[in-house]
Amino acid sequence: MEKNKVLLVDGMALLFRAFYATAMSGYYMVNSKGVPTNAVYGFVKHLFAATNEYKPSHVICCWDMGSHTFRNDLYPEYKANRGEAPVELIPQFELVKEVTASMDIPNVGITGYEADDLMGTLANVYSEENEVLILTGDQDTLQLLKDNVKVILMKKGYGNFAEYEHGTFSDEKGISPQQMIDLKALMGDSSDNYPGVKGIGEKTALKLLQKHETIEGLLENLDTLTKAQRTKIEQDLDMLHLSRKLARIHCEVDVTCSLEEAVLSINEDLMHHKFNELEFKNINRLINP
Repeated sequence: MEKNKVLLVDGMALLFRAFYATAMSGYYMVNSKGVPTNAVYGFVKHLFAATNEYKPSHVICCWDMGSHTFRNDLYPEYKANRGEAPVELIPQFELVKEVTASMDIPNVGITGYEADDLMGTLANVYSEENEVLILTGDQDTLQLLKDNVKVILMKKGYGNFAEYEHGTFSDEKGISPQQMIDLKALMGDSSDNYPGVKGIGEKTALKLLQKHETIEGLLENLDTLTKAQRTKIEQDLDMLHLSRKLARIHCEVDVTCSLEEAVLSINEDLMHHKFNELEFKNINRLINP
């Protein structure tokens, strides 16, 4: 029997990518009610590009719910480098959820968690009996790779994807997906605004993990490191442990979405009604990018 193919979508990743692709040239697609729709339009285009390519049987859209999460409680500076959302994007946050709902795709979001945490939790649940695809632009999700879980990273333009699975990732990177967490703990993440160990970059972090496997293995063998590496790690030990907590996707969120709800079965009339209400042009080209 063929397995279900469940597509978990990182909603904000698609929305932001779509917004900035046209906003750079000042093109916001403002409709006759004065509402910008460029991000929502691009979101739909990205979504159809992926469903046309991968032909999932089920789709669920996961959302960040505001900027404050449990990671900010651990480290107030987490993502503090991100500015306010552009004013033209703000009305599109709710609009995009109305659009996914009009396509009979469930929207899932839980205050205090990021979309990654929801996708990680749902991937664990569904991958026992189904094939799971995670659609995002965020390399952090590569730590979720395992049997029956693939990550589809969006690349520039529409319909361009980099596909990762457990085996090919390890061959390419020289570490396991699970070691991505310790990699980020050592090298930090400038886009999420946590430092890891000052002075240790990706190259050194990779070498250390290839040799010692985990942070625990590394700390047990500090005497084998160069004096400079050892000093850096000892000086930033607390931040190393904290960065690992921030880097790990939390896969035990209290989130549920039944597969029955997630069957990809678009009500064309309802969807077209919503697209017309938003004054989307070239709807056929939108659905078949």
